[in-house]
Amino acid sequence: MARQPSPCQRRSKLQVVHPDAAAIDIGARFHVVAIPPDRDPEPVRRFDSFTHELERLADWLVHMSITTVAMESTGIYWIPVFEILEERGLDVILANAREVKNVPGRKTDINDAQWLQRLHAYGLLRGSFRPTQELASLRALVRHRERLLAYSASHIQHMQKALMEMNLQLHHVVSDISGKTGMRILRAIVAGERNPVVLASYRDWRCKSSEETIRQALVGHYREEHVLALRQSLALYDTYQEHVADCDRHIEQALIALAESAPMPTRPLPPARRYVGNKPNAPTFGLRELLYKVLGTDLTQIHGLGAYLVLKLIAECGIDMARWPTAKHFTSWLALSPGNKISGGKLLSSRTRRTKSRAAALLRLAATVIGRTETALGAFYRRLASRIGKAKAVTATARKMAILFYNTLRFGWQYQDPGANYYEARYRQRLVSNLHRRAKSLGYELAPVQAFEKVVS
Repeated sequence: MARQPSPCQRRSKLQVVHPDAAAIDIGARFHVVAIPPDRDPEPVRRFDSFTHELERLADWLVHMSITTVAMESTGIYWIPVFEILEERGLDVILANAREVKNVPGRKTDINDAQWLQRLHAYGLLRGSFRPTQELASLRALVRHRERLLAYSASHIQHMQKALMEMNLQLHHVVSDISGKTGMRILRAIVAGERNPVVLASYRDWRCKSSEETIRQALVGHYREEHVLALRQSLALYDTYQEHVADCDRHIEQALIALAESAPMPTRPLPPARRYVGNKPNAPTFGLRELLYKVLGTDLTQIHGLGAYLVLKLIAECGIDMARWPTAKHFTSWLALSPGNKISGGKLLSSRTRRTKSRAAALLRLAATVIGRTETALGAFYRRLASRIGKAKAVTATARKMAILFYNTLRFGWQYQDPGANYYEARYRQRLVSNLHRRAKSLGYELAPVQAFEKVVS
């Protein structure tokens, strides 16, 4: 007779959390779908990636009374399936591949789909972050704009190469050839002007180099093949700039739509904390005002967060910070918090996880910039950089900025900069307290220098 399990063993068994769960192993050419074995004589099926096949997949899942679907994918092959199933009212999650690793030696698409379905039925999967449809559209526009800027930047390098081959040292005497001075001169060269005196006269009054220096830099060999390369690179750069302007119009319309659905801010937009000039790649419309209408708070009050950076952050992280219970959960999702690799009661490593998060990369870049400012965050960065190195200081400063971003956006906190001397004073106070404690443990008592001199005299 088989031994009956004890009550404790029966309670320890896994409970089915999602009885109506299905799973999809996403591929480039076809998808393998698994549902509970008792729903259909053929619980695992294969569907091609064509749209009519995806519609048939959705019909089958709805007919089998499936309510939630988990999928595993690489690349962007999951997006069409996700959107079609979401339109049918199914609860769809994209599982992290690290959490669904199968047993080694049994790697097939069918086994993957069945294993994924079993894990999802027991509630052992967590869905990856997916914003709302409006924010997903904004994210796609912002990412596309970044790609256009990257493409245009490559053509700036092509123009610099053509200038160097003609021995025109314009990019050495002008800080940015895509600025007013550089563009005027480049367009004149493409139009046929070769006189360096005339070309130098296009200098903008704000250019630091003198007209004579620019004239000397524009004496070179205007070979036809290099001028052709310069002309075509400039034309391609202008084309991408036109596409960026078109993309800005779509981003503005997306923000206006979000602002119309958001509640009206209770307070007027506060004045800018500091003067910020026109950034070369920032949108030209009133971005800060639109973001304030969408968010209800001014995140640019936080040092290091400009309007364009805030736009990219909300495109990546969304607006609803309640998805993360605490700021620690948010920084952990960004992989900016220390890791915990413990074995045998010993901490083996506390290094942060590697991540491809665009939001984390943006915050790290902002941390390196703010380290050169006379602000509290800048002093925090410099203090850590002198003690633990610049790499760790960048991560710690980025984490602090992420916490400020989270608390301001979720709880409406008003950021007040305590000043550059804030962390210096805290460090000095902590150092003095440690010295007092060590002196007391050794049977001594510390006294200020002035008081000691009075006692001696």
